[in-house]
Amino acid sequence: MEGHDILVLLAMLLYVAVILGVGFFFRKRSQSSTEEFYLGGRKLGPWVAAMSAEASDMSGWLLMGLPGVAYFTGASEAVWTAVGLAIGTYLNWLLVAKRLRKYSEKAGNAFTLPDFFSNRFHDSKRILMCVAALFILVFFSIYVGSCFVTTGKLLNSLFGWPYFSMMVIGAILVFAYTVIGGFLAESVSDFIQGCVMIVALIIVLIGGIAMAGGIDNVVQYIQSIPGFGSLFHSATPDTIDVIAAGDTVVATQQLSAAGAPLWATPGDYGFITILSTLAWGLGYFGMPQVLLRFMAIRSSKDIAASRRIATVWCVVSLFSAVAIGLIGRSLLPADLLTAGSAETIFISLSTILLPAFLAGIMLSGIFAATMSSADSYMLIASSAIAQNLFRGLFKRDASEKQVMWVARVTMVLILIFGIIIASNENSQIFRVVSYAWAGFGATFGPLVLLSLYWRRINFSGALAGMLCGGIMVFVWHELIKPFGGVWGIYELLPAFIVGLVAIVVVSLVTKPPSEAITHEFDTYRELDV
Repeated sequence: MEGHDILVLLAMLLYVAVILGVGFFFRKRSQSSTEEFYLGGRKLGPWVAAMSAEASDMSGWLLMGLPGVAYFTGASEAVWTAVGLAIGTYLNWLLVAKRLRKYSEKAGNAFTLPDFFSNRFHDSKRILMCVAALFILVFFSIYVGSCFVTTGKLLNSLFGWPYFSMMVIGAILVFAYTVIGGFLAESVSDFIQGCVMIVALIIVLIGGIAMAGGIDNVVQYIQSIPGFGSLFHSATPDTIDVIAAGDTVVATQQLSAAGAPLWATPGDYGFITILSTLAWGLGYFGMPQVLLRFMAIRSSKDIAASRRIATVWCVVSLFSAVAIGLIGRSLLPADLLTAGSAETIFISLSTILLPAFLAGIMLSGIFAATMSSADSYMLIASSAIAQNLFRGLFKRDASEKQVMWVARVTMVLILIFGIIIASNENSQIFRVVSYAWAGFGATFGPLVLLSLYWRRINFSGALAGMLCGGIMVFVWHELIKPFGGVWGIYELLPAFIVGLVAIVVVSLVTKPPSEAITHEFDTYRELDV
């Protein structure tokens, strides 16, 4: 290993040590009860709540997946995705945060999302809780796998070490940190990681512009590629199928005799496609890792400040990530020739632009994003099984110690499943995340909104909405989307609509909610918390 690599590695190890230290610091407090372990005792301040919500949500997708899409196919998909997410972030904090904070406490002091659904509809058989828990387990296992892919690509790209070994080591670190610290440690470290992520993005963005000779030079290069800078067309790399490691066929961009990347005719990015890409924003209404922060914030009075912090962070980070991908193509036009390798553009620019130790700190932003997300996903998925299935259904008199042990065993299983998902180093982070994002958005988004705003919604409608929305994600992605054309839109949009319609129709044709449920709905906003 060369001196440069040693300094990069040293900086990253120091960062990991700090984050693990946070976990140990909060260990005793987090282990005192399941509410402390999963919700931090509802004591998050506005800065920690906002930054941890965004950091846990964005993951390595922000520093690798989104710049990779911009690098490989240009501005259209990346920009419209960023716009949708920015709008979704603001609306989620505006429409959901305060109401969910109050209603989750009113509804039996619920401290997980499945708990809230069952308590909200007085579901004594815990059917809603169990269905929600199973969906959470499925989609978060996919999410965890995407985080492990990020870790493997990061260390493989930096040091040339074997992808699989590095992915497994990163996965074990995340697992250890999550088991040690619980929700409060996770939220505090996510605040730190959110700071690292946004600083890393801004520094690499400014350095990239300077290295390219200014914005004018970047724009000139982007305009020379058909459709690359357009918001209504998508650049199309001229690719050829190549056999990669493990006999995997990978589409690789072809180069001219002079070594320049070749481009085919750009594709149209029409209104329906733009609308479906903007639908990324709908996913926020169903994201458990974000909704959990709303439930855990110290007071509903802090939410306005959190909303401003979260929105600014989100807008700056998203559009910096997109710009880094576009600038990276002008600086390294022929270096990353597959969609998977394009996701390492942030890593490549960081190592080129910055001194070794500083590059290590900036690249810790990727590891920061990965840890902040994977720990959230593992924690919430384990709570779904331990708290909602084990205690909620099978052993209602389970002790705190028994619940914690089931949670830890669940985390081990999620760890193994995530490693299996991440075993293919040619996986594209952006696509893996988009699938799970659609799953949560369509399964829980319509139900969260209508639970907070519609008095007439009932148990049957809630169950129908979850099942129809969640199942439609799989049906659309696997059976309908392959037809292409208008059917090729992002599955979140049609699945969200199906879930929403199912809730409304089934609620209206079945028995109205009980007087006790409607009374809770009519009075929950008066709660002074």
